[in-house]
Amino acid sequence: MMTLRSFKKGLAGVPMATAWSLTELGQAVGRQELFTRQSPQRLRALREHALIESAVSSNRIEGVEVDAKRVGTLVFGKAALRDRDEEEVRGYRDALNLIHTQAAGLPVSEEAIRELHRLARGSVWDAGQYKQKDTDIIERFADGRERVRFRPTRAKQTPAAMAELMELWTDCLREKWVPPLVAVAAFNLDFLCVHPFRDGNGRVSRLLLLLQCYHAGAEVGRYISLERLIEENKERYYETLEQCSAGWHESKHDPWPFINYILWILREAYKEFEYRVGQTSEPRGAKAAMVREAVKRHTGEFRLSDIERACPGVGREWIRRVLAEMKEAGEVTCKGRGPAARWRWLGNKGSTSK
Repeated sequence: MMTLRSFKKGLAGVPMATAWSLTELGQAVGRQELFTRQSPQRLRALREHALIESAVSSNRIEGVEVDAKRVGTLVFGKAALRDRDEEEVRGYRDALNLIHTQAAGLPVSEEAIRELHRLARGSVWDAGQYKQKDTDIIERFADGRERVRFRPTRAKQTPAAMAELMELWTDCLREKWVPPLVAVAAFNLDFLCVHPFRDGNGRVSRLLLLLQCYHAGAEVGRYISLERLIEENKERYYETLEQCSAGWHESKHDPWPFINYILWILREAYKEFEYRVGQTSEPRGAKAAMVREAVKRHTGEFRLSDIERACPGVGREWIRRVLAEMKEAGEVTCKGRGPAARWRWLGNKGSTSK
């Protein structure tokens, strides 16, 4: 709550980079309705794909992995769960469904935060409960060394800290201390620094980001997975989070790098959304477009399994078909055969056809 506390005292001004991001986002939000009127079938495919990507990526950031072949069943089916990882992906899906279907009537409150945690954590004994013991955020290195990245709010102070965070959030929106999307990013930083739960704080923070963006009118997370974009840029995520949490307890921290990172994620989401919806001439449908986008995000060599990982819910044979079409069009090259084959996108060297 230290960031919102500082905003309550008044700002000298918003950094120029932040102002530019807000201007660009304002324009994107303004175009949002226009784009959502186009291609109902394409929008439906985007919603389904975003749901899959969000459930998988947000858990994968925390080290939770599931079989790619099971993803579609976990997200859209009712099959029996095989293990704890599958339970957490299914639980995150339930939390996403709650937000996507009830965002307008779901306030940002302690009750809602506990419920999102309960859903995302499934049958864990302390799901929906604040931590009972102090926990430090530890970084572990390959050689066995460890270091404390951050010491969150102590367990005894957590209930009071969360109550204050909710009060500051409400006051910030009502009194308009900062633009809404800046408030959203600032809240996210404060929540992560309080770290109210024993485990699952990162996942709940991403669910809250989605919910609060809905409330701010930025509904791009319905069509483009914010969690997937964060996972693709997780090094920057962790770097800015550590940078901006330094001095947080004493209100001596600089929140703007993390705020700018969140705004950048939203800008990237809108760019991708408009690009995908605008591809009205895509001959092979939305799934083909998603495979092509995954290919283009690779700057070096990649394997078919890398694209399969980036496109959960898209079958391996379908990916092979799209890669074959791209190869024939001169958009990609391939070395080797079978699962070990290495592909490379040629960028502007290949065909410009979509």
